[in-house]
Amino acid sequence: MKTFVAALYGEQAKAQPDRSIADIRDEYEEYGRMFPIAKGVTTTDTMAGGVPAQWLTAGTARENRVLLYLHGGGYVSGSLSTHIGLTSRLTGAAKAKVLALDYRLAPEHPFPAAVEDALAAYRWLLDKGYDAGRLAVSGDSAGGGLTVALLLALRDEGLPQPACAIPISPWTDLDGSGAWRDADPAGDPICDAAALSRFAADYMQGGDLHDPLASPVFGDLSGLPPLLIQVGSMEVLLSDATRLADRATAAGVDTTLEIEDGAPHVWHHAVPLLPEAMAAIDRIGAFVQQHSDD
Repeated sequence: MKTFVAALYGEQAKAQPDRSIADIRDEYEEYGRMFPIAKGVTTTDTMAGGVPAQWLTAGTARENRVLLYLHGGGYVSGSLSTHIGLTSRLTGAAKAKVLALDYRLAPEHPFPAAVEDALAAYRWLLDKGYDAGRLAVSGDSAGGGLTVALLLALRDEGLPQPACAIPISPWTDLDGSGAWRDADPAGDPICDAAALSRFAADYMQGGDLHDPLASPVFGDLSGLPPLLIQVGSMEVLLSDATRLADRATAAGVDTTLEIEDGAPHVWHHAVPLLPEAMAAIDRIGAFVQQHSDD
């Protein structure tokens, strides 16, 4: 996979921290256009608890099974369109309707805006009559950290946990001292410490980087639903995933950690071109079905 990844990504997908937020967002949108929607998937725009969102539905999706998806982008970029290649394949793999959330972005909307939006969307699903036992939550990168933050917020609010959650290449430690801040900047073609430092500053704006709703690896993880954590061996955020898995397991959470050899940050994006991406998505789909079936 390493040769393919180098040829596919090069430097075009790595965020440049000295760019303006507008340029970073435009670059991510351009990157997302490389990976279009899957055939046969329908989309419908909606408002989920006041938050813009999009339903994605494959022909095999069960009406009563929903996967809430929280996109990545360092809390400052990313959108429904940047992830449509991924989300449109998750609906078929999981045999579930996918609700992709267009949560508010920093620096215009700093922490905890993203958490508030995710919580509002989850409440909306419950209010619409969806059974928590047939809901799943997933997200990549910042959205992977947001996935776990949402679980902590649900527990603290006394709301029912979903059937399962799938953090993909999750960013779970916004401080990164002794972890991603010391990683080799040439190792991951998608993400590096310079970009993460910029995004963390934009999102937190002087707030506590160790707040569990921003950096869930520092939180009490007890009482969370089964987790499937996927991460690539090339990732600058590899330790964010492994530490999350270790802490969740220690807290008694049913945790599965998958480390994809030779994979960069969120290799799932390349699903039309990379067999390993579709295989990872299929495993997510099987995990959702396993934990949300009757």
